[in-house]
Amino acid sequence: MKQLPSLDKHYINGQWVSSKSPATFDVVSPVTAKVVDQLSMGDSADIDSAVDAAKQAFPLFAATSQEQRVALFDRLIAAYEDSLDDMAQAITTEMGAPITMSQQKQTMVGLGLLKSMRQTLIDFSPTEKIGDVLVQKQPIGVAGMITPWNWPMNQVVCKVSAALAAGCSMVLKPSEYAPYSAALFADIVDRAELPPGVFNLVHGGARAGEALASHVDVDVISITGSVRAGVAVAQAAAPTVKRVTQELGGKSPFIVLSDADLSAAANSCVARLMLNTGQSCNAPTRLIVPEQHKAEILAAIKTAISNFKVGDPFEDSTDIGPVVNKLQFDRVNAYIQTGIDEGAKVLCGGVSDHDASRGFFVKPTCFYDVDEGMTVAQEEIFGPVLVVLSYSDIEQAIQIANASNFGLSAYVYGHNINDSMQVATKLQAGMVHVNDAIATMDAPFGGFKQSGNGRERGVFGLEEYLEAKSIYVG
Repeated sequence: MKQLPSLDKHYINGQWVSSKSPATFDVVSPVTAKVVDQLSMGDSADIDSAVDAAKQAFPLFAATSQEQRVALFDRLIAAYEDSLDDMAQAITTEMGAPITMSQQKQTMVGLGLLKSMRQTLIDFSPTEKIGDVLVQKQPIGVAGMITPWNWPMNQVVCKVSAALAAGCSMVLKPSEYAPYSAALFADIVDRAELPPGVFNLVHGGARAGEALASHVDVDVISITGSVRAGVAVAQAAAPTVKRVTQELGGKSPFIVLSDADLSAAANSCVARLMLNTGQSCNAPTRLIVPEQHKAEILAAIKTAISNFKVGDPFEDSTDIGPVVNKLQFDRVNAYIQTGIDEGAKVLCGGVSDHDASRGFFVKPTCFYDVDEGMTVAQEEIFGPVLVVLSYSDIEQAIQIANASNFGLSAYVYGHNINDSMQVATKLQAGMVHVNDAIATMDAPFGGFKQSGNGRERGVFGLEEYLEAKSIYVG
């Protein structure tokens, strides 16, 4: 990598500018637990500057043609492709994803989303007729975006690409735990020569996020984060009656049907969960298995987890890196201890005996004999922790799967596709994966219940940044 991006400035109105606030944030390596950098933390004054730049840029950008915006995407894609190696290094440095995973997944999902939204824009018609009524879909205005640390480019590009395609200007407030990738993305935007003020970036924490969500000149606010953060953003946004879209937590069930290849099902669930060290909102963290096959599935899970190597994320052989920070290290271990205290049995793993002052590494853990009311079966842990529950018939499996405050993703694994599809239609989740199917870049991404509202990706994501206008002609 040439050099990690500087973290001492925000990107506002096409320029790198110093923060109006003197506050800084220690950037800590999840690998070593050592402070490696200082991040300038913006406040409401920085947000005001960024929103003002976006507001001034909006009228001209909203008036651009679809062809002009497609050309903009072409420049963005080219600049992003030139930065793939640097982006992977930045992501691994800031949040600890294994470098091969950063190269193959974390970085590439951003590129894929740019290309997908480019095609969505080409195919999209901003007008339609309903009888004699002309319906126009127009850009909503200035978009505020608050993104998390766990899949930095996935969430940044989901939001930015949709807003750009719609013709909106924007202000991005990324997580303070993923500052390098966000700063590098701003550099990509700069090299792609977007009009000044269309894209703005302000680093910061909760205060900056609240200022963005509550700002009177922000027309839509999109957040990906915890339920707590999503509620806070909705409350801050309420007085200005702006649109709020949220992609929040998950506690995704993985139902194994009785006719499934049990070893394949166990391997699929474990692989999906351990990707990104369990730090994915859509990870399958509740494995729901037929009671008569539980012993065989547990043996397969134990073998599958043992094949994942925990270690230095910059080594190509590492499968699981550290969790992102000390807070997450303590959180995951506290949940594991709670599971033990509430009577769940440990198949493998357990509370980490690793010294957190030498990195935030936790043990991949599996609980079994878990009751659906236990804390570890209900609350999002956000780490490499799996709980196994058993069922006597498929209706009970569906009941267990739906007995959650969340509804982001769900998984069904079985041999008979018709049976699997019948189960899938009964699950209260925004996305259901049958067997080894993976998410695509253009299908809607979002959830039911406390997993949020609104959708990202494809035309569904684009329309979150549009307003419909009906024109009646007499």
